[in-house]
Amino acid sequence: MSYQNIKGTLSPEDIRDIKAALQTIQKKLPFLVNLSTEERRKLVKMGDKSLAFVNNSVTAAQSNREILPASFKVEELVQDYQLATTLTELLTSMRQLTEQVDDTLLAVGSEAMSSSLTVYDYVKTAAKKTPGLKTLAEQLGERFKAIGKAKSAKISGS
Repeated sequence: MSYQNIKGTLSPEDIRDIKAALQTIQKKLPFLVNLSTEERRKLVKMGDKSLAFVNNSVTAAQSNREILPASFKVEELVQDYQLATTLTELLTSMRQLTEQVDDTLLAVGSEAMSSSLTVYDYVKTAAKKTPGLKTLAEQLGERFKAIGKAKSAKISGS
C-alpha cells in the first residue's frame, strides 16, 4: 500500500504507554537470552523446514517412551517445542510491526529531509540579500560538507 504524506503524532502519554507495553512484553518473557556470535554459530538450528521433524519426534517420543533412556525428559522436549512454536508466532507478529515502524520511519524521514532541503535552498538564496542568514545557511550547509569531501576524494582517487 502506497502512502500519502504521513500525518501522525504521538503524545507523551502514547509514548509512555508504548514503552510500558514493551516493558510488559519483556517481563512476560523473563527467559529470553542473548547469545554471542560464537554461541549462535555452534547451536543446531530449527528452521521452518525442521518444524515438522521436531513435531514428529515429539509424537514419537511421547508414543514410544520405552525406547528412550530413562534420563531423557520427554516433557522437556514437549515444553521446548511448544515454546519454540509460540515464540515463532510472536516473532512473526513482532517482525511485521518492526517492518511497519521501519517503513514509516523511512517515509517520514524522507518527507522531513525533502522539506528541509527546500528550506535550505530558500535560506541559501535569501542569505545573499538578507542580513543575518549567512551563518544559518552555513550551519545548514554543514550537513553536506562531508559528502562533498567524500565525492571529491572519490573523483581524485579514481
